[in-house]
Amino acid sequence: MQNILELKNVSYSYHSLHGETKALKNISFDVKEGEFIAIVGPSGCGKSTLLSIISGQLRQEQGDIIMRNPDGSDSAPRIGYMLQKDHLFEWRSVYRNVILGLELHHMLTSDKLSYVERLLTEYGLSQFRDKRPSELSGGMKQRAALIRTLALEPQILLLDEPFSALDYQTRLMVSADICHLIRTAGKTMIIITHDLAEAICLADRIIILSGRPAVVKNELPVKLTLQDDSLLAARNAPEFQNLFNQLWEELTHA
Repeated sequence: MQNILELKNVSYSYHSLHGETKALKNISFDVKEGEFIAIVGPSGCGKSTLLSIISGQLRQEQGDIIMRNPDGSDSAPRIGYMLQKDHLFEWRSVYRNVILGLELHHMLTSDKLSYVERLLTEYGLSQFRDKRPSELSGGMKQRAALIRTLALEPQILLLDEPFSALDYQTRLMVSADICHLIRTAGKTMIIITHDLAEAICLADRIIILSGRPAVVKNELPVKLTLQDDSLLAARNAPEFQNLFNQLWEELTHA
């Protein structure tokens, strides 16, 4: 499987009247098509900055970012960015929220709208299409936000702690469910999380960043022996505790 994304010695600093704050230093790693990558690191180390650079919202000061479109074309892969907050508009129905990106990109075609209808059904929101966001649970709001992102058919999904606002039980259910759906769709995903157990359960590989300025301290491949694809099976896998201990050790000495 080929690399869809490569970062080579990416560095970035924030500048203000008070001086320079180095955020990222010589960050290098690659991501294969269809791979799930989790990025963990101390608070404030630059994880969100890194996603902003990958998405093109920020420009790295040094280093290179190489993207390869899986369809073989010269165009960059399409990127979807899902933030911590759902950013659903209360004055729009669920349906009108999930088609907002299509509206803004002038892509309200019959094929795209049919795809949205399928996603609403698959994600259990079809019967809530005419509701307002305030009438949805936290987990349902996150599903709606994901459908809005997927409607544009991105090839790489960037998720910046998308489940952090949910209560613990809902977070467990929604994170496993949403990531299963993303994996089934064959998408490539990079997720930032502070939850080490979540990183182990969801990712194929975990990138560990140091404190600021962040460097890549280590990369841990995740190979779990699973009885089934449930969240409970992942947490009960014989490899789980050892991986958790390794991550904890790395982060407490970040």
